[in-house]
Parts: sequence; C-alpha cells; structure tokens
Amino acid sequence: MKIYDRSGFPNPARIRIVLAEKGLDSQVEFVPVDLIGAEHKQEAFLAINPSGVIPVLELEDGTLISEATAITEYLDNLDGNPTLTGKSPKEKALVHMMQRRAEAFVLDPVGIYFHFGTSGLGPLLQAFKSPEWEGRKEWAERNRSTVEEGFRYFNKILGASDFLAGDNFSMADITLFAGLAFGDAAGVQVPADLGNLLAWRARVAELPSVKNRSGQAFLPEDAKRLGF
Repeated sequence: MKIYDRSGFPNPARIRIVLAEKGLDSQVEFVPVDLIGAEHKQEAFLAINPSGVIPVLELEDGTLISEATAITEYLDNLDGNPTLTGKSPKEKALVHMMQRRAEAFVLDPVGIYFHFGTSGLGPLLQAFKSPEWEGRKEWAERNRSTVEEGFRYFNKILGASDFLAGDNFSMADITLFAGLAFGDAAGVQVPADLGNLLAWRARVAELPSVKNRSGQAFLPEDAKRLGF
C-alpha cells in the first residue's frame, strides 16, 4: 500500500495514528506531497484525488481511497477486528457521530481559521485556500468561536466518559486529538479551565500509537517545527 501525505499535518496524522494502532506501519510506503508548494492542487495530484486533499491510500490493485474516515474504516477492518470504528451497530453509530462532531466542531473550523485568520502555509497555497474578500476576517473569527464552543462541548462529554464514543479509544478521539494539535498551530488553544478535555488529551498523548514518533503523528511541538 501507498499513502500520499505529509508528516506533521493533521489529517495525515490521523491515518498515521491508525496505522500505528493497527500495527500496519511496515506495510505502507509513504509518498510525500508538497503542501506548501500546493502540489495537491495541481493536475497530477488531482488525477489521484479530485478533491485535492491528503491523505490518499493507494491499494496494490490501484484502488485509490481518499478521506480520512474512509481510509480509517478500510485499515481498521483489514484484520476483521475493528477496534477504532466500532463492532456493533450501536458502537459504529456512536463512533461516526462523535467523529463527525470532532471534525465539525473543532478540526474543520480550525482549518478555516488557520487559512483565513493567519498567514497559513504561505502564498502558493493561500491562493487556493483563502482568496481575499471583504468578509475574510469576520469568517475567520466566526470559525474561531465555533472551535471555542467545540472545546466546551467536548469538555462536557469527557466529564462523563473516558473517550468520546464511550469506554474505548476510537477514530473520533484520533480526530479530536489532531484537531487540538492543529489548534495549537493556529493559535487556538484549549483554555486552562477545561480540565476534562485537557486530562483526556494528556491520556491520549501517552497511548503508544500516538506517542510513538516513528508514526510522525502531529503533536503540539510540531507547530514550532513547522514554523507556525
């Protein structure tokens, strides 16, 4: 298998954590994509993924799977023992519900704020991500507010549960963890008074699949390494 991605970025990190969690690191060839140079917005990459985003998983038969959720589903079910996406219909439903909320309440609006409210990854990519327009600053701040509300929501959820979808670490937790790290890079940090969320983050950071730097997962210190 091949994965087109770039280490140190949130969505690639989600899949690298999945690979580590499932013990699949050695079965994957990583193909780096130049995000700062907007390689993923060029014709050659768009032939691989018309959405122009990473990561993309290429199977040995040439099948291309994009979208982090879809890739996670595939990798998690390869061994017939899905530990990250749920086993029963109820577990699957809860994981997917919380995974989508982690995207909608934190990861996605952090991305919008990052590209519209900061200098982002530089001019080559910004031309695709955040064109100049009158409402740009307001749009960025609205999404920052969405993130801050999301922090409070998840802090409440984690006051009653060890993980987002119940008792087990799942795809939803991976997404939120990546979102918080992306928030650090964008300058949107979890407030100190949200103790449940901060305690959860500390626990997740110590999981072998997350802590193992061979997976090159996106962790808070990567913000400085990337120059954000």
